[in-house]
Amino acid sequence: MWFRHAIAFVGLIGSLSAAGAENFHIANATSPKDWDSAQLKPGIIVFSDAKNGAAADESSLMAFADWARVHPAQKKFLALFPGYVEPTVTKAATPGATPAPAVEKLTMYVAQARFLLDRPPDALDLARYVSLAFLEKVDPAIHHKAIAADNVHSLTDVQGTGNQNPQRKWCTGRPVLVCTQSNYQLEGKIPIGIMLVNKLRDSAKKASDHIDFESEFSMLADLDQAGLKDLTGLDAPIAGALAQNIFYVNQIMKFGKFFAVFQADPADAAKTVVTAYMALAIETSVLDKKKEYEKVPVLRNLVPVQVLMGRSSFNSGNSLSAGLPKYARNEIATVADLLAHGPAQ
Repeated sequence: MWFRHAIAFVGLIGSLSAAGAENFHIANATSPKDWDSAQLKPGIIVFSDAKNGAAADESSLMAFADWARVHPAQKKFLALFPGYVEPTVTKAATPGATPAPAVEKLTMYVAQARFLLDRPPDALDLARYVSLAFLEKVDPAIHHKAIAADNVHSLTDVQGTGNQNPQRKWCTGRPVLVCTQSNYQLEGKIPIGIMLVNKLRDSAKKASDHIDFESEFSMLADLDQAGLKDLTGLDAPIAGALAQNIFYVNQIMKFGKFFAVFQADPADAAKTVVTAYMALAIETSVLDKKKEYEKVPVLRNLVPVQVLMGRSSFNSGNSLSAGLPKYARNEIATVADLLAHGPAQ
């Protein structure tokens, strides 16, 4: 739910071809100067999801409350909506306990990337990228179905509590959007590991070997020029923005967001600077299972935080089962390729 879908969201519609074009490559940012638009190079994506340029690991995750305090601009644009708070849900603290209200703590994984498009902002028709065909091309491992606003999940269960946008109903209120119901079957050895977990754990709620989620992918109609410049740190006109809000996920995550901001290149009017973000809110209770898993030898390589950060022998492939760092890199590189190969308008 964070998911390659989630995240997956600005690209070519099905009839466009990228044949013969050079693909983008990831370069990890190691210092603030790497984000300077004047330092950007063609075909290179400056990327960071870790502290101080180190390899992404458990320390790259941040409590939601700390994230909101330290990065208010990110919280404003990368949470489901600006006023989002950790919701109060009613559930049992331990198996067999009486359900009671409690704040659902969240932990954030945030990736940021920046790259150049060899086209001016006025040559980009962002509305053409908002399609089911695009989502299907970004990650073939995720299957999507278009749904109407009336078919959106009610968001009244534990997974959906707190995720309803108070300003508008999801999948409404924006002139260009597509609403989807998506499914991702976990890959490699992870389903076998989940089967073992379900057999060994004394819990009424079983872990699932697939991720179901609902989201809206849209082009922003109203652009907060000052706010978006504050988010990207680049003082250049905002030409447009694309957003994918993952507002319901059946497990592991509370919400996800993929957000891309398009700005004029201050140094070259014929180019566009794209700053893209992937933000995933992980249920902290999932990460707290570390000690529980470490006590069982057969599950030691399935410790949730290790799997999520791509540091387990159970990780595989290029999608969500690869772990968030690899997934985010693949996702953003694919998005950059699709944007770069789109026709000028």
